Amino acid sequence: MAALVWVTIAIALWHFTVFLPDHFRGGIVGAFAGAVIGAVITGAAWQIAQGDSMGTTDIVTLLAALPGCALGLGFVYFLGLRDEELHPPVV
Repeated sequence: MAALVWVTIAIALWHFTVFLPDHFRGGIVGAFAGAVIGAVITGAAWQIAQGDSMGTTDIVTLLAALPGCALGLGFVYFLGLRDEELHPPVV
């Protein structure tokens, strides 16, 4: 159940990337992957550190996924900006 919470919160936050310029590496799909992977990594790390089982959920389970989701989105956005600088689009 905890993994479901992490992925769901990542998808919820990913929806707000529509308001940002599309500089994500891989476009909107890359943003989705960054959000989900980041949320799962920090959520799992927190769950393991607490010694809770994967079936245990509470408000901390949700809060543990938020920083990873933001970091994952930021990382993919940074990669996209860097790629645009290295390889400018040909018009």
